[in-house]
Amino acid sequence: MSKIIASAAIRGAYKIAEQAEEILSKAIKEKGKDCPVEFPNTGYYMPIIYSMTGRRVETLADFEEVVKEVKNLLPPHVDDDIWVPYLGNALDAGMATLFAEEIIEGCKYLIGPNPVDGIWLGAADDVILRERGIQFVDGTAPGFAAIVGSAPDVETAVNIARKLQERFLYVFLSGHHNGTTFSEQLVEGGVQLGWETRLVPFGKEITSAIYALGFASRAALSFGGVQPGDFKRNLLYNKNRIFAFVMALGEVTDEWYATAAGAINYGFPVIADSDIPQILPTGICTYEHVVSNIPHDQIVEKSVEVRGLKVKITKIDIPVSVSPAFEGERIRKEEMHCEFGGQRTPAFEWICMRQIDEIEDGKVVVEGPDIDSLEVGGKLPLGILVEVAGRKMQPDFEPVLERQVHTFLNEAQGLWHMGQRDINWMRISKNAAKAGFTLEHIGKLLHAKYHDEYSSIIDKVQVTLITGEKEVLKLREQAQAAYTERDARLEGMKDEDIDTFYSCTLCQSFAPNHVCVVSPERPGLCGAYSWLDCRASHEIIPSGPNQPIPKGACIEPKIGQWDRVNEFVSQASGGNVPRMSQYSMITDPMTSCGCFECIAAILPMTGGIMIVNREYSEMTPCGMKFSTLAGTVGGGNQTPGFIGHSKHYINSRKFIAAEGGIRRIVWMPTMLKNEIKDTFVKRAEEAGLGDEEFISKIADETTATTEEEVMEFITKAEHPVLTLEPMF
Repeated sequence: MSKIIASAAIRGAYKIAEQAEEILSKAIKEKGKDCPVEFPNTGYYMPIIYSMTGRRVETLADFEEVVKEVKNLLPPHVDDDIWVPYLGNALDAGMATLFAEEIIEGCKYLIGPNPVDGIWLGAADDVILRERGIQFVDGTAPGFAAIVGSAPDVETAVNIARKLQERFLYVFLSGHHNGTTFSEQLVEGGVQLGWETRLVPFGKEITSAIYALGFASRAALSFGGVQPGDFKRNLLYNKNRIFAFVMALGEVTDEWYATAAGAINYGFPVIADSDIPQILPTGICTYEHVVSNIPHDQIVEKSVEVRGLKVKITKIDIPVSVSPAFEGERIRKEEMHCEFGGQRTPAFEWICMRQIDEIEDGKVVVEGPDIDSLEVGGKLPLGILVEVAGRKMQPDFEPVLERQVHTFLNEAQGLWHMGQRDINWMRISKNAAKAGFTLEHIGKLLHAKYHDEYSSIIDKVQVTLITGEKEVLKLREQAQAAYTERDARLEGMKDEDIDTFYSCTLCQSFAPNHVCVVSPERPGLCGAYSWLDCRASHEIIPSGPNQPIPKGACIEPKIGQWDRVNEFVSQASGGNVPRMSQYSMITDPMTSCGCFECIAAILPMTGGIMIVNREYSEMTPCGMKFSTLAGTVGGGNQTPGFIGHSKHYINSRKFIAAEGGIRRIVWMPTMLKNEIKDTFVKRAEEAGLGDEEFISKIADETTATTEEEVMEFITKAEHPVLTLEPMF
């Protein structure tokens, strides 16, 4: 601990201990040693003393024994110029301070000034403890902020209080700075105080801070099963279950230092707006112990971050309902107000990790025209950039979180979302637009849902929505580079090297029978989930949609079937899909939902297959456009001869390996050829098909638009498919 903080805390502890002796002596003189003492309507005696020592304070005489305990805890004075390499002395001084403050406040109830006076509420009785304390257990209240001092002005005080209320925190108010209290500033600002608004003014002096810490001690006794006197369990319960922090506003006096040292014992860090010495290494608190010089417009976010508090947003402030019940909702063209992406306009969605101080939690920015600028049936480009930060966040989690955009947006009534990455497609209904839904509400929805579902790893979420085409295209290039980098992580991994695949059932709201089985060499058909992504997702949410599947015994290595994989697929599909082949599009192929990037389909005349990507909207050689094919292939059914898959899968060594792999490809759109060309050429060379020679033998829309024309083209090109056995 900083030598300055240690010496100041110890000095402050001595000062408050002296106050305690003085007021106790006065109380005994006026009331006698046998005078009962208590916090009214409470059953925990003096709760901090009782919880830490097991000592029942029932009369003023009992306080005399506590004074002895205080003196035993007080360490020797420490000069500012003597370095102290440990926390112990200051923490002991802090606990002595809390005991002394309970003596002071207890005596005030007997001889005054009465702690309950005007706006000051004093100790919470047991009725309030039962009503409010349970909220710290069930998560209704994620924690509390103990504010001491005052803000520089009323407006700042109101802004801080509102931000804390928005996070459903209780705010316990104590102490003053130069005679001004935060509570009085809120009253002047027209803010209602009390337990009902979670803004609780305990008292004007710093000693009233023990009502907040006493509340925490009582919560451990009442709801944590902690026994009186078991100080270690009580402190650990508060560190791990009561997410509280001290916010010091104004000049930090010796008495404040001493009280803050007491709070640190509980694992409650101190965040200050003044330039006091910091204690940054962890140990007692979850993260830093004392953080200082924080601007007022950042102090709430910084406090939440330092405490490791996970905010749950139970009500999302948007004009439409949000529920998983709306996941399967469709918005047809006649019901649509506007749409984004889906081959109509450029679009993407990208989650990227930032440092904790680089973004502002809850900030939503809309750059460009909003939906109110569109006529019915209109369309806009759309880039969705979600920036996240958290102490437990990892780059490997980015694609996992990114795929949740699909789920979260579909939970909003009047929104329909399909696809991922840079092939996303979204529609907003006429009813949602009529209700006042805007792009800003997408940001609010994502912010709330990410906090709700991923609070274990995310501390901050900032969302930017871009609708200007030039800006969307520019940022999409950065997103595409990130997608490519993610895909490259799996290079070199083989299915044979691992014993466990992973499931993905995210899309069962659209396709109840569909189960993706993701392996190192077969990514999810949406293109957003690799085997590594699924493993990371399972680490984040063990009960989530990405479950480990032990392969078990191999039934047929060529088509890629294993007994335990089949068992899992059968169970996860409700018995509708009894078997699934990892490497075949003919024998028990994997089902398809609707989020696939590409569709592969047999062209029987050629003995090969065509592949069409979602972005290609023209007619294909099989006589169907992508949209018609998607309706045929999707929905969670096994359709021999047709599969949905990702673009990345085309370059896998296991791509339809049972049927001959890339040798079977006889037609692809030019845009898809160009997109996968670099890696595809390498794969062709590995397979003995030449480098760029093979890709030139694959027809595209410039050389063939019917199956007959494809057959004519590959015959002239001497495509190797002509030497293969028939697929059926």
